[in-house]
Amino acid sequence: MAEELSLFYPPGKTAQEQKLPDATYHDLSVETVCEPLSEMEPERAILRRMMHRISGDPDVVQYRCDVFEDILRFPSLREQMQKLLDRVDFLKTYGSFDKGSDAAGVWELVHRLDEMDEYIQCVQSIYKVLNENAITSEGLRNLKEYVRKLYEDSGFEELKKDIDALKVDAAKVKSVTLGVNLNDRFEPVETGIVSINEKAFTKSNVISNFCEFLNRGDDTQKNTDWKGNMTFHTAGFDLDEATEKMGKVGLLRANPILAPGMATVADDSRGGDVIRTLDRAISAMLTRTVKKLKSILSKHVSVSTQTISALIPEFMFYIRWAEYIENMQKAGFSFCKPQILASDERVMQAKGLYNFKLAQSFFEKKEPAEQIVPNDLDFDGGHRIYILTGANRGGKTTITQAVGLAFLFAQSGLYVPAQSFAFSPADNIFTHYPADENQTMDLGRLGEESSRFRDLFRAATPQSLLLLNESFSTTSFEEGFFIARDVTRILRRLGVRTIYNTHMHKLAMELDELNQEGESDSQIASLIVETEEGNRSYRVKVAPPGGKSYALDIAQKYGVTYEQLAREKDGVLQ
Repeated sequence: MAEELSLFYPPGKTAQEQKLPDATYHDLSVETVCEPLSEMEPERAILRRMMHRISGDPDVVQYRCDVFEDILRFPSLREQMQKLLDRVDFLKTYGSFDKGSDAAGVWELVHRLDEMDEYIQCVQSIYKVLNENAITSEGLRNLKEYVRKLYEDSGFEELKKDIDALKVDAAKVKSVTLGVNLNDRFEPVETGIVSINEKAFTKSNVISNFCEFLNRGDDTQKNTDWKGNMTFHTAGFDLDEATEKMGKVGLLRANPILAPGMATVADDSRGGDVIRTLDRAISAMLTRTVKKLKSILSKHVSVSTQTISALIPEFMFYIRWAEYIENMQKAGFSFCKPQILASDERVMQAKGLYNFKLAQSFFEKKEPAEQIVPNDLDFDGGHRIYILTGANRGGKTTITQAVGLAFLFAQSGLYVPAQSFAFSPADNIFTHYPADENQTMDLGRLGEESSRFRDLFRAATPQSLLLLNESFSTTSFEEGFFIARDVTRILRRLGVRTIYNTHMHKLAMELDELNQEGESDSQIASLIVETEEGNRSYRVKVAPPGGKSYALDIAQKYGVTYEQLAREKDGVLQ
């Protein structure tokens, strides 16, 4: 149970995921998107790392989405869990768990008891928090069940009682009471800690107390019932050997159930200092008993502490995103829980979808959410590949990136920036954006883009998502169009969901011919960015390309039509 406890993966699905390509990570601006989520760089590093991996398993995606929904729905749950997990992490990082210390003094024991008490309180509080909220996700219910079983399977309540009985303020410890079982010859066969006391014994040594009890028969008990609130905590020792020489006492051979070992008091050459010899024996018994008790306590919590603390990065991921998305919702931005469909359907139905990165910039600047233009967009058999055309700076790259971020958010378990979003998870997201100038020195731009696309295509499957942004447009139109046409043909055969953002309107005009080539369950559609009376609307719709009107729009925007240029030289031109 412990090994499979995770808020990212259901039992049996651990770490079945792919690394998001570095190019995709860069092109979707994941690092920029994660930047405002935390002021602490270590947390941002965790967020970036967790967004750099993607799972296409619908069961995993559903599991994550359900956990995130619980954490988003209950602000008090995430606030309290964060505090409790910080305490667990502090115990694991700064406490003495798994430190391998052999120190066995009473001081070390008392502080170990403090740690155990803190740990017990954390576990109790985690269970209480999870129990007080109406959680429905499998992940959080698994955690609640794990914490509950700590009590039942590990004798948790008994451990708590024992620690409560022994626990005292370290500054007030004045004495320790040991219980010693004797054989017929009054030889110690077993010892354990009875109590840790805040009051010192009034007699100067153990022997005088022992003799005083023997001389007062009324104080010799007939059984092992302790007076007062005392508990015997056995260390599991029995007698190893005995000798008639008072100067040498063989002590406490360890019970094999614990660990082998021997604590022996050395020869007393004078042979007559009984008190000093017994003092040494008692010190040896106390040391060995404390070490064993500490070992038992540590073993009891080491696995569960590691298991719970291992959830801290996952909790932190969900909590930081829930806080941020909740604040954006309050500012008027729409988010929804994604609906997960079968992978082999290769579909998406998005209503009111928008680019999260763009919305984030509006949110950070406190600009109205109403300025964001949402769009509806579907992937299905008749619209598996989109050739997206439109005016320059009309929003083509924005909507292309919006789709990629929506998939990444949903497959990370997060709410999606849309009014509704149903989709088949992608096994990976691939992007093909124009290369930087310094990356094209050896092959040239067209050669670099072609080589990179070939590698991308080799890795893609029908379940992938492919986003092309102005691919093959860095060369002459004739050369670029020839390659773009062949690329579109092969993508249709593969059946991969694709948005191809391009200025090659001619490519979109030849879709009827391309869709008739061979049998395929995937069709290519033309998607355009609308213009309204020459103004950009930033809305997309399925429609034939506008052709030269886009060039006219660009020319008018920058004042380079014949009429506009002529007016610049009015009175000068003949």
